[in-house]
Amino acid sequence: MKDTGGLVCYFLEHKPKYRWRYVKHLWFPMDVASTLPFPVIYQIFTGGRRPRGEVFGFLNLLRLWRLRRVSELFSRLEKDTRFSYFWTRYFKLICVTLFAVHSAGCFYFWLATHHHISNDTWIGAIVPNFQERSIWLGYTYSMYWSIVTLTTVGYGDLHAVNTGEKVFNMLYMLFNIGLTAYLIGNMTNLIVHSAVRTFAMRDAVNEILRYGSKNRLPESLRDQMLAHVTLKFKTAELQQEEVLEGLPKAIRSSIAQHLFRKTVENTYLFKGISEDLLFQLVPEMKAEYFPPKVDIVIQNEISTDFYIVVSGAVDILTHKNGMDQFLSKLGPPDMFGEIGVILNIPQPFTVRSRRLSQVIRISHHHFKQLLQPINEDAKKILDNFLQNLKGLRKELLDEIPYITDILGDCTEVTTAAGGSDNSRLEEEARKKFFFYHLEGNSTAYTFPDTLPTRVVIHGYHPDDKIDEGENPGKLIHLPDTVEDLLKIAEKRFGKKGTSILMANGSQVEDLNALRENDHLYIQ
Repeated sequence: MKDTGGLVCYFLEHKPKYRWRYVKHLWFPMDVASTLPFPVIYQIFTGGRRPRGEVFGFLNLLRLWRLRRVSELFSRLEKDTRFSYFWTRYFKLICVTLFAVHSAGCFYFWLATHHHISNDTWIGAIVPNFQERSIWLGYTYSMYWSIVTLTTVGYGDLHAVNTGEKVFNMLYMLFNIGLTAYLIGNMTNLIVHSAVRTFAMRDAVNEILRYGSKNRLPESLRDQMLAHVTLKFKTAELQQEEVLEGLPKAIRSSIAQHLFRKTVENTYLFKGISEDLLFQLVPEMKAEYFPPKVDIVIQNEISTDFYIVVSGAVDILTHKNGMDQFLSKLGPPDMFGEIGVILNIPQPFTVRSRRLSQVIRISHHHFKQLLQPINEDAKKILDNFLQNLKGLRKELLDEIPYITDILGDCTEVTTAAGGSDNSRLEEEARKKFFFYHLEGNSTAYTFPDTLPTRVVIHGYHPDDKIDEGENPGKLIHLPDTVEDLLKIAEKRFGKKGTSILMANGSQVEDLNALRENDHLYIQ
């Protein structure tokens, strides 16, 4: 009655719509039949007489219908993250095996007890008068036979004697083929699933070793590659892209705000910007981990991204005379790579992780999109950048190529004003970084669709024997016409030129044919 009461309570708790759907389904009468205590009902209607016969034994088999609930229970446990999937699945396989062994053993013993000649049975040939012995003795023999048959050991000491037992043995062995395949397949999947990441990491490491050996890479470079791959597998569950890949954009944005907003707003470049820009900027940043002694940015590479340190520390290095020279150390929430991106020059420094570090990066393309059209936030970002440039130590400024040319006019204006007027410096710098046009009484700035071409100009003939290390030339933005280029050269070198030559002595007639960082010689 206890099972029936539980079923009724479960039934009454559901909403009417689901109740009637459940009643009309075949499962309802089967659930009721599997919970009814037929012997107790028989005693009630017969005045207390105990039931006899095998009819009630077959009715009790209806209780096996409740195994469906057990299967649903295991399905829920496998999906519940509070429980280990491996051990839940493993326990389910054990239960399935024990139930199959128990059911086959009981049915096999039932065949023996209902045979008309007890000695002409599998157990009667071994244990005479087994029906008069303890039921636990018969159960032990039955389980022994069932397990030996399931495991395909087959000692042969207990074997079928009559036709009915032989038919059952054949069916049971055919069933064992499917059960064994099911158990082996599931156990193999569980074991392989737990080790698949290890296999993948070993394969990746072996591929790197083979690649490094075939291409004769330096040992230090191989170590960096191995460290990066190892860290990738160790921090796979922490990688932002993999964790957030299947989530809606709103949730990904909220997570990014929670993880990185404080770091971004404390970075010097974004101090004082509006909440709207900050909210758009943070989700565009991608998180990465770097092991110790790995180059994140390489000196003189093309600038495509800039980075903010979230945790760990990095070293700022420069390569001189075949050796790396230490310049500075950065930690949270410092940033690096922004000088190359904003000035549109090759990266002036090598940045190497000092220890395990997490950084977030944003590409120049996304940064440009967020700042179109330029507003007060863009002005604030540029102000912050210029102030940081002025505050850099001399040894750092010396490593930034053409920094005096990029901000040359601005520096001259500031010096002439005694260093007190920064407005002209900022205005001249914006002219170099952005295109601008007038709208009414205000000036609006926008990023160009394509960045202006920059060239290096020299005030001598390319055949002259002059040390370019001492006279590196002047970096300028290429103007629209040859006349404008000659005017800029006259202003920079103090002498008027009439022709423009390339390094090979050929004369330049069309400025559109020039490429980024070409060297021009004004004569």
